[in-house]
Amino acid sequence: MNTFQLLQNIAKHIQLSETEQDSVAEAFNSSTIKKKQVLVQEGSVHHFTSFVVSGCLRLYAIDKNGYEHILQFAPTGWWMGDIRSLLTGEPGALNIDALEDSVIMTIEKSVLDKLYQSIPALERFFRILAENSLATYQHRLIDNLSLAAADRYKNFCKRYPTLIEQLPQKQIAAYIGVTPEFMSKMLAHKQQKNK
Repeated sequence: MNTFQLLQNIAKHIQLSETEQDSVAEAFNSSTIKKKQVLVQEGSVHHFTSFVVSGCLRLYAIDKNGYEHILQFAPTGWWMGDIRSLLTGEPGALNIDALEDSVIMTIEKSVLDKLYQSIPALERFFRILAENSLATYQHRLIDNLSLAAADRYKNFCKRYPTLIEQLPQKQIAAYIGVTPEFMSKMLAHKQQKNK
């Protein structure tokens, strides 16, 4: 199983005893997701949260015109889930799929809730993740409301430095809220300016 990276990620914020580490490792399931494979589809209830051991996932919505709006990428070492659906048990409005072959560790919400009872420090860990996620989303919302596309692209490069070369421009464009055509023109203009 791929629990080493998972436990290392948790250890960045809390300390677990060996017994607690074993309990956490047993509670997660490992799976391989192929590129373009859908993990969660809009309209379904999301019952689990995922840790990316390797690869990259994306969380996105599709508007009424069929355009994708990417809310988050989860490269190696990141967490992902449709939090609203997970917490409310209601069908979600988001999709999650793999941008490349990925290995993930998942835990069902019901199993996680039981772990919170036996390992209270885990609640602290997931609270820290939730706080960091909320801060990131607030910062991104302000960026989207107040920054030009070129500045949003710079912030993307800071937030996801490993993904700049890894992802197609189309995916980055959907994240910063521009069309792929506009993205190409923007980058070409930036390149000409830098000459």
